[in-house]
Amino acid sequence: MAEYVQLVRRALQQIRGHGGITGSFWQFLRSADLKTGTLVGIDKYGNKYFEDKRYFFGRHRWVEYTIEMNGKYTYWDVDGSMVPPEWHRWLHSMTEEPPSTHPPTTHKYIWQNHKFNLSATPGQYVPYSTTRKKIEAWVPPAPSKN
Repeated sequence: MAEYVQLVRRALQQIRGHGGITGSFWQFLRSADLKTGTLVGIDKYGNKYFEDKRYFFGRHRWVEYTIEMNGKYTYWDVDGSMVPPEWHRWLHSMTEEPPSTHPPTTHKYIWQNHKFNLSATPGQYVPYSTTRKKIEAWVPPAPSKN
């Protein structure tokens, strides 16, 4: 019986943690998950990072994405590439210390302005061909003026 009481108490904590029933409803629609935990940090884009050791390994760290990043409205269109590299390391348990308490060392190959993946958008990278075509398009001959 005590397990059921603990289950109901935890469910009510999660509903309160997301702003009541309506906040929980929208959070569940957006991420298909309701989790509450301790806020570990916020990156410069507004993404919030949480941790709760009661969940099993691999699911104990998560991110709540920002609503707008680099001028793009991203409330419903979230993407894993919206996470900067230093927080990616912490999310995937490559390091125990979050970048909010232990900032990473700066390297010359790390970009200062992280951009998310632009595939399937008008801003995507499209390479142009540098080789000659193997098949030439047929051009009909011009009619003679005789």
